[in-house]
Amino acid sequence: IWLGLVLFLLMLLGARCSLGQAMSREEKHRLRNQVVEMFDHAYQNYMDHAYPADELMPLTCRGRVRGLEPSRGDVDDALGKFSLTLIDTLDTLVLLNKTTEFEAAVRRVLSDVRLDNDIVVSVFETNIRVLGGLLGGHSMAVMLKDKGEHMQWYQDELLHMAKDLGLRLLPAFNTSSGLPYPRVNLRFGVRGPETRTGTETDTCTACAGTMILEFAALSRFTGDPVFEIHARRALDFLWEKRQRNSNLVGTTINIHSGEWVRRDSGVGAGIDSYYEYLLKAYILLGDDLFLERFNIHYASIMKYISQPPLLLDVHIHKPLLPARTWMDSLLAFFPGLQVLKGDIRPAIETHEMLYQVTKKHNFLPEAFTTDFRVHWAQHPLRPEFAESTYFLYKATGDPYYLEAGRTILDNLNRFARVPCGFAAMKDVRTGSHEDRMDSFFLAEMFKYLFLLFADAEDLPFDVEDYVFTTEAHLLPLSLSTAPHFNEELDDSNFDWTCPNTRLLFPDPAFPRNLREPIRSAVDKSCPRPPPYREPGMGRPPLRAQDFMANNVEHLELLRRMGVSLIHLKDGRVQLVQHATQAVSAVAAEDGVRFMQEMMELSSQQQKEQLPPRAIQIVSHPFLGRVVLTAGPAQFGIDLSKSSTGVRGFVTVAEPYSGCTEITNAEYVQGHIALLQRGQCMFAEKARHIQKAGAIGGIVIDDNEGSSSDTAPLFQMAGDGRSTDDITMPLLFLFHKEGNILLEALKEYREAEVLLSDKARDRAEEDCLTEATTPTSFDPAEDDREEPEGDTDSSSQSVDELLADWREDLEAFQQMEKDEL
Repeated sequence: IWLGLVLFLLMLLGARCSLGQAMSREEKHRLRNQVVEMFDHAYQNYMDHAYPADELMPLTCRGRVRGLEPSRGDVDDALGKFSLTLIDTLDTLVLLNKTTEFEAAVRRVLSDVRLDNDIVVSVFETNIRVLGGLLGGHSMAVMLKDKGEHMQWYQDELLHMAKDLGLRLLPAFNTSSGLPYPRVNLRFGVRGPETRTGTETDTCTACAGTMILEFAALSRFTGDPVFEIHARRALDFLWEKRQRNSNLVGTTINIHSGEWVRRDSGVGAGIDSYYEYLLKAYILLGDDLFLERFNIHYASIMKYISQPPLLLDVHIHKPLLPARTWMDSLLAFFPGLQVLKGDIRPAIETHEMLYQVTKKHNFLPEAFTTDFRVHWAQHPLRPEFAESTYFLYKATGDPYYLEAGRTILDNLNRFARVPCGFAAMKDVRTGSHEDRMDSFFLAEMFKYLFLLFADAEDLPFDVEDYVFTTEAHLLPLSLSTAPHFNEELDDSNFDWTCPNTRLLFPDPAFPRNLREPIRSAVDKSCPRPPPYREPGMGRPPLRAQDFMANNVEHLELLRRMGVSLIHLKDGRVQLVQHATQAVSAVAAEDGVRFMQEMMELSSQQQKEQLPPRAIQIVSHPFLGRVVLTAGPAQFGIDLSKSSTGVRGFVTVAEPYSGCTEITNAEYVQGHIALLQRGQCMFAEKARHIQKAGAIGGIVIDDNEGSSSDTAPLFQMAGDGRSTDDITMPLLFLFHKEGNILLEALKEYREAEVLLSDKARDRAEEDCLTEATTPTSFDPAEDDREEPEGDTDSSSQSVDELLADWREDLEAFQQMEKDEL
């Protein structure tokens, strides 16, 4: 059967339609070469400034070593002091025809990397990045050796390392269910609290269900079946625990009892690669059982989750009930998976939606609402959109997807490229950066972009002979030795014929006709689709953004949903919902949705009151490529109302605290003054530098190690009296970001910066629209320094049902930091 999938991919490759203006061969080659140059910039900076550390910190030009940098929580579980980025990049080097560099990299891995470190790592991340990287590197080494030109010395050393690592991961599977613990100690395995492992009870579905490709490949390569057995057992358990009515799986599961901890279901974070691995395990291993399971899941996804062009999370027990009103960027892989499935039309539609959101914000925000506003503004250079772009181009041959790839390239170079590599986006709205370049950027992004623009003769091997793992590592299809199990399967779950894109799209304008209404919808920031209503249940429920506390009809709608309203003495309103007081079960669900929307709206409003600001280093050699996330002040110029911002050279004020009269006023005059936090009020610092003639100020945190990566921004408060006399901007930088600016000043003697609401030379078009503020729902103002995004919980007292929902939201927000 797997041969049929290969033929299907070849058929898709051959069935190209001439849709739109073709890109010239010369332009494709130029873009292909640009991809290679960008890869060289990222890879060489990692090797020069970070190796043997796990990752490059591109703003500070040094390696990220776990334990030496402030903890980022679960994100750091990917780091194991095993030169993560180098291992993750091995097969990318070969694909990009860098055979000499590959051979040198393999020798470095064999001589330098240790896998027995006393460190706790994510089983999921270590599997897809390190084990997958070693196996992909081994596959490439064997391929090159067989060609007789390179790697003639290679004797399966990477495979021996892979088996050693696989054995170190196996203790995580020592559970009654067969689902792995989420973390394992590389040296001691799972032994309890003393090794900081073995105490977890929950794991995400993707974490447990994304092992089969690497573990089965390890078993097939080595002849030891133990790895494949454990990965299959975990998949079998997840399949048995699916919700039998909806055939969906939840996001988080108890690894001991098998109970679903979080029952929301989608195709993004927490579940994504579980579905991906079911289909790809069928392709790699030839076992029809995986295809049957994938098809059953896929039918449910298309029935409940897919609302083209959107993919919305639902509850597994009530799949007609939406679970949230936003999407996360990880679902961008799904159109590519639909191409492998052969379901091209919804792939085109969802990809177009993602492309339009990308053009609005330059990158896919980590999460965005169903009306395409930013929900979480980060973008850690994720490759999923490029992945789907490549697969759709392979399927259709439509040059439209080459233009989408060009957009990805241009945005990476314009907004993410910095002197020491490429930096993740801290906030796509401001263009500010995070000191982060994840290993998956080199492992995946450049593979898919190179393949998009390369011709067959540019490739050192035939990619059709390999399957891509979720980390884009290459495993050979020749591993398939599985028997067939056709007699155990229900043929009704299979589509045994492969679609030809010429038959799907007899009219060359057909894909364009699919895309046009989606483009218009995003341009107009179209509203969220209405939630499902059972027939005969009357008018749609009240939306939070439309609610007015003095509207009698609205109050009656609240009453029917079991929501009561209390007017507080300070002018705010308190909303309380009791599901048992609703007129029906459906009305109670409407009430939960209303409260959910109101909480999100309140949170969004508070965030909009405190958007981050940008400090862009515009002098040589940065030339605007480094953008630091800054917090605003409650006084002085509002940079969001300035079309140009404030630009000037920085100088350190004396005294550095800025708490007394400035003694180096001749240097501060006409400059932007740098100050240290502490000893006096922010407004007092501003008055002193303004008196000295400064055109702006930057306060740097005195708490060593603080960073916007790990601490929430806050708004610098006044001093309790009128601050109308302060007429220049004052911004705040945490210690880590402040040090980047101070080091630039120290090394180059002068540094010019731009203080603004967002980095310049960015597309000014922004899809953000102000949420309609309910006339009587006014969160209390507080002039104290408050963390960004904090919610006044006293104004949202809700019953246990809503509390459960909020726990789900907090769990997802924590998962957002994970690299699923």
